[in-house]
Amino acid sequence: MKPTELAPRFFIAVAVILIFCKLVAWLLGKVGQPPVVSEMLAGVLLGPSLLGLFFPGVQAALFPPALYPVLYVVGQIGLVLFMFQAGYAFTSHRVGRLAGTAGVVSLAGVTVPLGLGVLLVLVTGDAVPIRPAGVSIGVSAAFVGVALAITAFPMLARIITERGLAGTRHGSLALASGALDDLVAWIMLAVVLAFASGKAGPAFVTVGGAVLFGLLLWFGGRRVTTALLRLSGSARLLGIVALVFVVAWYTDEIGLYAVFGAFVVGVVMPRGEAADQVVETLTPVASALFLPLFFTFSGLRTEFGLLGDPAVLIFAVACVVLAIAGKFGACWAAARLRGEPQPVALRVGALMNARGLMQLIALNVGLEAGIVTSSLFTVLVLVALVTTLMTTPLLTWMDRRRPAVEVPSVLVVKETSL
Repeated sequence: MKPTELAPRFFIAVAVILIFCKLVAWLLGKVGQPPVVSEMLAGVLLGPSLLGLFFPGVQAALFPPALYPVLYVVGQIGLVLFMFQAGYAFTSHRVGRLAGTAGVVSLAGVTVPLGLGVLLVLVTGDAVPIRPAGVSIGVSAAFVGVALAITAFPMLARIITERGLAGTRHGSLALASGALDDLVAWIMLAVVLAFASGKAGPAFVTVGGAVLFGLLLWFGGRRVTTALLRLSGSARLLGIVALVFVVAWYTDEIGLYAVFGAFVVGVVMPRGEAADQVVETLTPVASALFLPLFFTFSGLRTEFGLLGDPAVLIFAVACVVLAIAGKFGACWAAARLRGEPQPVALRVGALMNARGLMQLIALNVGLEAGIVTSSLFTVLVLVALVTTLMTTPLLTWMDRRRPAVEVPSVLVVKETSL
């Protein structure tokens, strides 16, 4: 398809996505679901699972395969800018003993679901069609374990900000734990892909690149952002955006994914009126226009009709149960062992249990690498949807049953801008 033919398809597709996301958000809002969940679910409904099932001609006309890469790239803009804002908002509140507790919660939230996922695949063996020809059972088991270990870091950040939890103990702890969680999970994913390809190079690039990235931020991150904030007018805005995109490019290239680079730039940027203006300028357009495209992208590649196979359906149910038990249970237990009150520990477990977008990204990576079948892709998309959809109702039920022990502080970035 030529660019001149693709452009009008892009415009109508964006209009349909944005309007449909608003409609789904309005419907799900009546049961307490945040807009971020509706954007992910809208993509599934617009894909072959619903629209393509009943109106395949309409679905193919609206979303031709040539359009998918465009939606992905444009959606990346919104995701990167949102995570930059989330990192900046994260620094507005300091919580005592956060680093140690976040480390323990993250460790538990990775190791337990990882082990359960590996065990599930080893036990089921070849009884379920989740392993492509030529892929060892060890690689498939490791991939499923990593997928269950991932936390939806961008979605977690958006749920926290939309519910006004960024100033609470459990909100800050979950955000910090989620960042560590996904950092480790993406390194493990790089290792799995390296084993699948028979090449160790990508894993070494990820680990070495992450170490270099940390050193550069430690010694120069604050200096660079401070210098850019001293610029005036549009030069300041363009300078910060360019820095965010360059860092996002670097972290993407080393296999850590762009969101981590954008988030860390927001963390190291000094607070002040100039920084506030930059964030308040970028956030509304990114959240309202670009971000829904990214959350919709993966849903367009999901086909729930594959769950009609009884073996696949049973495997899917087992994955959902183990994913919840492994992530929610492990993070709750780790928080309690660190001395956190029961209300805080329960809420941390509920927040960390959401997998959403980051799991979908990992699935797309695995699908492109040839180590994930369409059945496994659909099963793990179901895990992402169930664990994410249950987060908000679970938090609401907890608030009604046992109010949190703290009151959220006021965010520097206005909630209405999100």
